[in-house]
Amino acid sequence: MNIAIGSDHAGFELKSKIIEELKKMGNIIEDFGCFSSESVDYPDFAHAVCTSITSKQNEMGVLICGSGNGISMAANKHQGIRAALSWTTEIAELARLHNDANIVSLPARFIDEATAKEIVKIFFNTSFEGGRHQTRVDKIACK
Repeated sequence: MNIAIGSDHAGFELKSKIIEELKKMGNIIEDFGCFSSESVDYPDFAHAVCTSITSKQNEMGVLICGSGNGISMAANKHQGIRAALSWTTEIAELARLHNDANIVSLPARFIDEATAKEIVKIFFNTSFEGGRHQTRVDKIACK
């Protein structure tokens, strides 16, 4: 799978660990930055990742910031993006099963590396259930 990834400065260190994990899983990763721990603005990276997904350059994505909130908010402004802030494997699994999330957002300051890696594994190995959930997902976008 082609996966886009991006982070702000708070997520920079964790991002490199997640890239390694995703590559081990056999994915192709496109890193949209940031590329250091110097302070940056998270929306810039959220928008780049989302644009790559909505243009079908990448299939899904990972976004990381300190709390996971800001980068998720920016991502969810894009039509067709369903970014799910996930701090447990259960939340990540339900985001895929019931919400057809196409981006997992991680709160770098609130989860450890091992938890983040497990969240990513579950997220990318879980398929959308469809059925009654499809109707709900269809209602997410503003028309």
